[in-house]
This record gives sequence, structure tokens and C-alpha cells, in this order.
Amino acid sequence: MPEKKQKLDGLKVLLGVSGGIAAYKAVDLASKLTAAGAQVRTVMTQNALQLVGAKSFEAVTGQSVYTSMWQDGQEFEIGHVSIADWADVIVVAPATANIIGKVANGICDDLLSTTLCVCWMKPMIFAPAMNDKMWKNRAVQKNVKTLKHTGIELIGPAHGRLACGTEGVGRMAEPLEILEVVRKAAAAIKRKRK
Repeated sequence: MPEKKQKLDGLKVLLGVSGGIAAYKAVDLASKLTAAGAQVRTVMTQNALQLVGAKSFEAVTGQSVYTSMWQDGQEFEIGHVSIADWADVIVVAPATANIIGKVANGICDDLLSTTLCVCWMKPMIFAPAMNDKMWKNRAVQKNVKTLKHTGIELIGPAHGRLACGTEGVGRMAEPLEILEVVRKAAAAIKRKRK
């Protein structure tokens, strides 16, 4: 008999999508999180919007997508603070070298990086995705170590065919793998609340 998967009912997941080609996989991840019972709100960078549309995330989550610090139509709250306060778990997929560097160095120059700076006390899961040469760059590896040191969990990157056509380490973890890490984070949150 297959193992029953833990439902994510009531879990509030903030999904950060940065501008890597793997952004299309984040739509599938958002769909899987929602199907598992999580409430998913998405924050996208301007670069991510060049690769996949906000409407795709709205369609699979049933929630508005946040794309700018100056977005019209938001409730009268400070956006990056209210989104951070709302979330139980933060997932960044794909996590590009750019967003990893911003978070590791406290740079807050867009909605996603600013929101992540506010979320540091909550469980955070990053799914790196980039070219293998970028992943091996010493500065990127230093930033990755900083993230791990601050308690951010990284899943991946995996080895495989990359967007540039070469093989190497840099592929974003698959949505089902990320979902399992979120399930573990949800279980830890539930234990703490008891």
C-alpha cells in the first residue's frame, strides 16, 4: 500500500520566482503545492516576468501575484512586510545566482529581495538553478555557504541538460522533490505549534 502523503492544509507558502529559465517549472510547483492544500502567494521578479506570465501563477493558485514594490491594488499595508508576516514557509524556485547573492549580502532592491530580507526568521527553501559555470563560481559558492550558515535550506541544483545545451550541475530540482522538502518543513512547524 503506498505511503499516504501529508496534506499541507492551512500551510501558507510564499513562492519567490526569480529570473531563471527554470521559472516555467515554478508554475508546476505552485500547482502541486496548491493541490496538496497549501495557500500559495507568488512574488515574481521583473526578470522572471520576461520568462513566464503572472497569470499562469494566478490560474493555478487562485491568488494574486506580487511583482512590484509599487503595485497598485494592494491593501493598505507595507507589501513586503505583510507578505512576510502572512507566510509560514518561503520557497524560492528558481533561485538564481542573482537572488542568492542579494539575500546573502542583504541587498534589497526589488520586492522579492526585500521580502526575503524580512522573512529571515521563517523556514526558507531555495532551489538553485543556473549555468554550471555560474554555480561553480567562487563568489556564488561563498554566497551559498552564507545562506546555509543562516539556516536557509538548499535543494539542488541537479546534474543534467542545461538551458545552454550543455550538461552539468545547475538544473533546478524537480517540483515533486521541492514539494517533499516543503512537507518536511510543514511537519516541523506542526510539531513546534503543539
